[in-house]
Amino acid sequence: MPGRVLIIGTFDTKADEFAFLRERIIENGCEVLAINAGVDGSTDLFPIEVEASIVAAEGGEAIAALRDLGDRGKAISVMSDGAALIARRMFDEGKFDGIIGMGGSGGTGVVTAAMRVLPVGVPKVCVSTLAAGDVSPFVGTKDIVMIPSIVDVAGVNRISRTILTRAAGAICGMVAAQIAESTDDRPLIAASMFGNTTDCVDACREALDGQGYETLVFHATGTGGRILESLADEGLVDAVLDITTTEWADELCGGILSAGSERLDAAGRRGLPHLIVPGCIDMCNFGPMSTVPERYRTADRKFYEWTDAVTLMRTTVDENRQLGEIFAKKANEATGPVAFLIPLNGVSVLDGDGELFCDREADAAFTASLREHLRDGIPVVELDANINDPEFAAKAVEMMLELISARPASA
Repeated sequence: MPGRVLIIGTFDTKADEFAFLRERIIENGCEVLAINAGVDGSTDLFPIEVEASIVAAEGGEAIAALRDLGDRGKAISVMSDGAALIARRMFDEGKFDGIIGMGGSGGTGVVTAAMRVLPVGVPKVCVSTLAAGDVSPFVGTKDIVMIPSIVDVAGVNRISRTILTRAAGAICGMVAAQIAESTDDRPLIAASMFGNTTDCVDACREALDGQGYETLVFHATGTGGRILESLADEGLVDAVLDITTTEWADELCGGILSAGSERLDAAGRRGLPHLIVPGCIDMCNFGPMSTVPERYRTADRKFYEWTDAVTLMRTTVDENRQLGEIFAKKANEATGPVAFLIPLNGVSVLDGDGELFCDREADAAFTASLREHLRDGIPVVELDANINDPEFAAKAVEMMLELISARPASA
């Protein structure tokens, strides 16, 4: 059976380009369905399964009202909402196997909104004028392949023909690729890691694998934390081993690796076993030293230029006190088993004894604040070790397994 590809975009202004893309997809052996997200009209160049009026209605507005309003931002918002609802429904009904779209800024927004509601693993390709820049708002936590359009999506020419032909081949190849069936049904544990906690997480992963679990490791770079939260929220993991919660330091201090204010929420909301460690909360991440906000460039601040592109800033006593309160509030709302494990000899490599970021007063401020605001019944275990010491990893595994055992069997 040939694969089925959903194409989505603004057929009012880019009908020729989508007609060309559609023909290339069919040449590659796939069937095509189409959603028109163009507010100002349609095309008769190819069949359309879902017209713009339906998309707008799903988004909560009549297409005529959007046209009369003439507000491009409003139109993009409505069509994005509608396209997302329709694409998800069509996928759940088994109507397509992969999705592709293209556009400029507005078109990219609508296309990727429809892609972000689809599960990880569903082929997703977007040809965009914005693909060479920061695509995080469009990709979110999903596996969307962004292909730079090179030239504007404005006509079929010698450059765009090549790009669109390759994009058609990409989506058809992705749809045709067979995923080997896995008989691995081990429970999944999501773990968070940073360069400064690699030894700990690697040791935990090896030990948990030996206990019959599969460990998925997420790099705590903002995106990694958001993906971890997303998978936990979707119920795709069975427990969370949060060794590296550094993204909260960035959220608090305005660093570049924040995972947002909902970091640490999903496991508790889903009732998943959750072991929380203040890994790398001693550091906030910025770009080159020149990008560090002026308010932080004081004599009492410690910085470490990790690379030419990354500057680490040591968090203070007051910031750690705030983090302790935040972590406590997150844990207090958990509906499942949760516990804390604290390394007394440093929450990172740089916080080890005698290292540049070693500040036991700041570390202790976190723990004191945590205990002050934490509700009764949530364990806080302190271990006389650095976070990367073997005994710390062993204790983390022991506590993770205890939390998993404490989860009700019906959960």
